[in-house]
Amino acid sequence: MDQGARAGCRGRDTPRGPLGPSRLELTKPVIAAVEGPAVAGGMELAMWCDVRVMAESAYFGVYCRRWGVPLVDGGTVRLPRLVGMGKAMEIIMTGRKVTAEESYRIGLCEKVVGHGKAREAAEAMAQEIARFPQECMRSDRASAYRAWGKSVREGLESEWATSAHIVKAEGIAGATRFAQGKGRHGDFGDI
Repeated sequence: MDQGARAGCRGRDTPRGPLGPSRLELTKPVIAAVEGPAVAGGMELAMWCDVRVMAESAYFGVYCRRWGVPLVDGGTVRLPRLVGMGKAMEIIMTGRKVTAEESYRIGLCEKVVGHGKAREAAEAMAQEIARFPQECMRSDRASAYRAWGKSVREGLESEWATSAHIVKAEGIAGATRFAQGKGRHGDFGDI
């Protein structure tokens, strides 16, 4: 488990969800590779991730609706944030199947790939992310989460508080490399 994982939300001691990590807040990116049905808890676990890559044959759904089992691994919190309240309520209340194509269209996944290619695509995305200076990337990731629900002013203050030390740690060196010619004309092969 990520060394930066916090056992709770905002410092409170929050129990783990039935699926385990769904109530933890990690400091590293997590990418879901969805290759088949991800329903009920599987959907909640995928929504816990930062990014979802789905095979064209994969689908989501709140199938637990059929048996009176509530969403308890963050589904009622994360789904509205991903797709908006109205669409989330419709998906939650009907428990219907949500195809990969629809998931992409409504913002429930970020990429749809051919059948059998979800893991490969997720790993390729992870490799791309891993190429970048990690402290900066993780700071921006944390800032985006911390700003959620705040006013613009509060979000900007949070962003600066999160990233000010990164400018010194990685930003100046990166800007210097760019000034010396690295990354010019969109060539990021050797950054």
